[in-house]
Amino acid sequence: MKEVKIYRNIARLKNIDMFYFDTKTQKPVIVCLHGRWGRAEVWADFINHYGKQYRIIAPDQRGHGLSSKPISKYTSKEMAEDIIELLDFLGVHSIILVGHSMGGAVAGYLAATYPEYVKAVAILDVSAAGHSKTSSFPLDESKLVDPFTKDWPMPFATLNEAKNFIKQASHSSLEYQYFMNSLIETVDGYKMMFSSQAMAANSVYREEWFHLLPNIKCPAMLIRSSSHEGIPDEEFEKMKALLPNCIACEMSHPDHNVHLANKEEFYKYFDKFLKK
Repeated sequence: MKEVKIYRNIARLKNIDMFYFDTKTQKPVIVCLHGRWGRAEVWADFINHYGKQYRIIAPDQRGHGLSSKPISKYTSKEMAEDIIELLDFLGVHSIILVGHSMGGAVAGYLAATYPEYVKAVAILDVSAAGHSKTSSFPLDESKLVDPFTKDWPMPFATLNEAKNFIKQASHSSLEYQYFMNSLIETVDGYKMMFSSQAMAANSVYREEWFHLLPNIKCPAMLIRSSSHEGIPDEEFEKMKALLPNCIACEMSHPDHNVHLANKEEFYKYFDKFLKK
């Protein structure tokens, strides 16, 4: 099957520069938001699968990849506002929105807060749970360190060293590839493209958003993995009950990357969602 053409660009927005993939077709638009530590690259298969019927836009969100990495709280509100700016920059005002993990929280916030833009939203393996109060942790790069990668010996001296270490640190081949998408060579050696401060801040300042779910009136799809780690049972039931127009699905695979672990199964659910 012929690959869908992907165009790469950087949008100069008000607060950040945002790198993004765009198929640039005259089709209905799907916007794809990656998870923490991720990049637009994680949507490559999705783009190839749906790119004939839809225009697909997938940004590197702030703090990730080739986009700006300002010192900030990396809340869903901040990150949703970035996406609205990107859409206005592109002249796009009606989208189907899909977000995975951190991107799912951003997608949920955006769908609830900017309903005029969102025709439908898919929230992939992320709970609406979080901190009940706004964190007072200092917004300081030296104190906010990504707990997952803080002990990684970066920069890695060689590509093989980086590959071997990341493979050992990863829980699955999908997670390994997920991190490899952000590995970059610099004059100092190999390091990750995401900001450690951004990864830590997004976790520390993450607030619960159950209260936003009733505001999402458009068709919504909620998917979790069979491990239930991303959305435990009680939170899954609560989210389903609060979303007025919801299709809820559970993948047969336990991997958190629900859109990649069993693509055939995921696309079957997503096709059903698109037809709703």
